[in-house]
Amino acid sequence: MLRRLVRHPGALCGLALLLGLAVFAVVGPHVCRWSSTDVDYTALRRPPDARHWMGTNRIGQDVFAQVAHGLRKSLLIGLLVAAVSTGLAAAVGACAGYFGGWTDRLLMSVVDLLLVLPGFLVLVVLAPRLRRWGWLALAGLLALLGWTVTARAVRGMTRSLRERQFVVVARLMGVGPVRIIGRHILPHLSSFLIADATVTVAGAVISEAGLSYFGFGVQPPDVSLGTLIADSSDVALVYPWMFFFPTSLLIAFVLAVGLLGNALRDALDPTTVRPLGPPRGVVSGLAG
Repeated sequence: MLRRLVRHPGALCGLALLLGLAVFAVVGPHVCRWSSTDVDYTALRRPPDARHWMGTNRIGQDVFAQVAHGLRKSLLIGLLVAAVSTGLAAAVGACAGYFGGWTDRLLMSVVDLLLVLPGFLVLVVLAPRLRRWGWLALAGLLALLGWTVTARAVRGMTRSLRERQFVVVARLMGVGPVRIIGRHILPHLSSFLIADATVTVAGAVISEAGLSYFGFGVQPPDVSLGTLIADSSDVALVYPWMFFFPTSLLIAFVLAVGLLGNALRDALDPTTVRPLGPPRGVVSGLAG
């Protein structure tokens, strides 16, 4: 699996870009002389220079420090949402597909109920009422509203896998259902779950940025990429450094997660790996 991952054309690029962003988010605040809340009243909206590497915003705060802090907060939200959402979808979907009967009907009724709820409106209504809990409440809401589609897909795959011979043999040998789900079914869904988790990370970061842009996400004095983009969108053409840096990091993060997710999916599922050698079109032409 590692050999296939290393040979994937987008794996190294996505991993290097993602590691670079993570290092910037973790190390950036410590190498900058300014914090995300410091104000330099002598440098209002100053372009990048030796004192402020990415310039300053409208009230004199260092853009480099704010972008590093905002990227770290967006990464935490994205990873937390992906972990909770994918884990919940895997557990609910696998249990519904394996047990069937009233368990399946009950769990899928909850899924269908959440599917018909307008997610954006629910977030808009509940987010202001949970502000005292900070960004953790926002991450929890995004996770609880983002696992239902994946759960239905996992349920369908589990219904197919539970009739396979290795599952039937394990059941006849007296292996418990929890062990069968954990040892025999979920590992066969790992490629799908990992690919879904990477997509969920990117989607959570974009959702957080959108909610923060409209004022329903991360609240001041805390910052995220969404709040930074919202604060600078009206002056993007006049003071481009205030808008360019957080937007570029958001695009780079989504691109890196997408590249790494595709690489992990292909490495974990050998049937989808492209052959090492001539392009697929050339092989098909030679075969013809």
